[in-house]
Amino acid sequence: MPSADPEFNIRRAAVADVSLVLRFVRELAEYERLSHMVAATEESLGEALFGAQPGAEVLLGFEGDTAVGFAVYFHNFSTFLGQRGLWLEDIYVAPAYRRRGYGRQFLTHLARVAHERGCGRFEWAALDWNTPATSFYRSLGAVPLDDWTVYRVAGDALERLAKAR
Repeated sequence: MPSADPEFNIRRAAVADVSLVLRFVRELAEYERLSHMVAATEESLGEALFGAQPGAEVLLGFEGDTAVGFAVYFHNFSTFLGQRGLWLEDIYVAPAYRRRGYGRQFLTHLARVAHERGCGRFEWAALDWNTPATSFYRSLGAVPLDDWTVYRVAGDALERLAKAR
């Protein structure tokens, strides 16, 4: 799916792009004040994204020949709808390239992917303090689900739960 802006192009990431994807992961983590949580390596991302059982897909955005952002997404499932959905795990546009409509183009592109794949939902989460992002999402018609709380089990807690009887 070509981009609406001839200077901005979106394409699927390939194995050769793993180092670029990891660079964007690190930049996003720095922006979100979560750099301390990044454990991904080129090897782990390569296997997770392009191995025998890929867990997610990645789009890369380019202004001309310059990589300026990425989006990571995967399918989830709604039992209530009886349909799969599309979950946007991460979206990032480098600060120097913001306010050019590239984030909107990523989201529009992903909405088309969701629609073409018969998804009943296109969802993502945003940090509460990130008011530029939350305002932008609302301007697109996205609504926050204030009545839901995301829970996470990770690290030692995940290991303990996995071993529980």
